[in-house]
Amino acid sequence: MIEVIEAAMNAGKKIMEIYEKDFDVAYKEDESPLTIADQKANEIITDALHEAFPDTPVLSEEGNQLSYKERYAWTEFFLVDPLDGTKEFIKKNGEFTVNIALVSHGSPCFGVIYAPALDILYIGDTSKGAVKVEQALTYDGISDDKGWFKQGVSLPNVSPEKDTANVVASRSHMSDETKDFIQQVEKKYATVETLSTGSSLKLCLVAEGAADYYPRYAPTMEWDTGAGQAIVEAAGGTVIVAGAEDPLSYNKENLQNPWFLAKR
Repeated sequence: MIEVIEAAMNAGKKIMEIYEKDFDVAYKEDESPLTIADQKANEIITDALHEAFPDTPVLSEEGNQLSYKERYAWTEFFLVDPLDGTKEFIKKNGEFTVNIALVSHGSPCFGVIYAPALDILYIGDTSKGAVKVEQALTYDGISDDKGWFKQGVSLPNVSPEKDTANVVASRSHMSDETKDFIQQVEKKYATVETLSTGSSLKLCLVAEGAADYYPRYAPTMEWDTGAGQAIVEAAGGTVIVAGAEDPLSYNKENLQNPWFLAKR
């Protein structure tokens, strides 16, 4: 899947070219922001995936939104968010990512998240594990997945016993339900710390063990979580429907996710 990793990083390079200049912001029908960076990154990723995997469909936030009738029979497809955290991109705080997941039979089995402003790459393969690669652009000439897994730091598969819990929560989506969840965690641990970051980096914090819980009681779409879920699960964590034990599933008729909890 080296082509997937390269597509994410090439999209990230283009995003940074735009990030470092002035750019216009448009708004979609749902009032979410859209920039030329979203569009250019989408072109780079979809072109690369279509060339490398011509028989595998691509579902992207910025691509054509196919009806369920057109995609219900898909057994495998790529799920893409070319620029997750557009609001963070506009604010220029660096907390935005490129997300690509391979979904097989409704479950993400491979995921790549690249944070171009931080130059941090996360890769998760549910059959191989997960790694974090800092200063990813400094590694030239890596020609296969094994090379990236060798260069990266393996993400932990178990959490050590401790009396402190870290809960990651969105800056812009701190709902009453999230506050209630944190209060419940406070009953189990001597100390509870809350962390905040943008985009799918919240899932990455869980995957690398920096956070123990990420409760999400606010709207997300499948492309927001697919890559992150693959990485969390590859690192030994879970991303489950809130109040249940079922993992988030993909290629649903309605692409909006239910509320969920990511945990280690």
